[in-house]
Amino acid sequence: MSVRLAHGPGEAPRTTPVTAVVALGANLGRRAETLAAAVDELRRLTLTNDVRVSTPIETVAVTLDGEDEDAPRYLNAVALLTTRLAPAELLASLHRIEARHGRVRRERWGDRTLDLDLIAYGDDVIDGPDLVVPHPRAHEREFVLGPWAELDPDAEIPGRGRIADLLEGLRR
Repeated sequence: MSVRLAHGPGEAPRTTPVTAVVALGANLGRRAETLAAAVDELRRLTLTNDVRVSTPIETVAVTLDGEDEDAPRYLNAVALLTTRLAPAELLASLHRIEARHGRVRRERWGDRTLDLDLIAYGDDVIDGPDLVVPHPRAHEREFVLGPWAELDPDAEIPGRGRIADLLEGLRR
């Protein structure tokens, strides 16, 4: 496991590829079409290949106050991609994809046309002002763990454990 501070866009690409985990979600507009278009854009990212995507699932919206049954429901999926992009550059690419799909950052955990979260970047642990990996709440989110387990049930969240075990714990 590598522990480091995040660097900004422009950081040199990696010499060896890493598997990154990206959570996708949308609860506004044409959700399925938006997720499909975002996956197409992930597949076209420079220095990135082998993009695998889980089956989308529909989930209740989670807000700062907990689950909100009255909010539009989310369509969620997880993508695993092999990349040589530096973590900060990958995150910047995710933000550009969100913006192209009308993402507006008005309110934390608010409704959105597209949300792309960098959940994990290999086994790196990154703690920076603009990037924290692994995602600090991924281990608490069934809508992340379930789709991720579909693609790679033996994967682990550094410092948290095997995702299949974490998912089982949430479902108990």
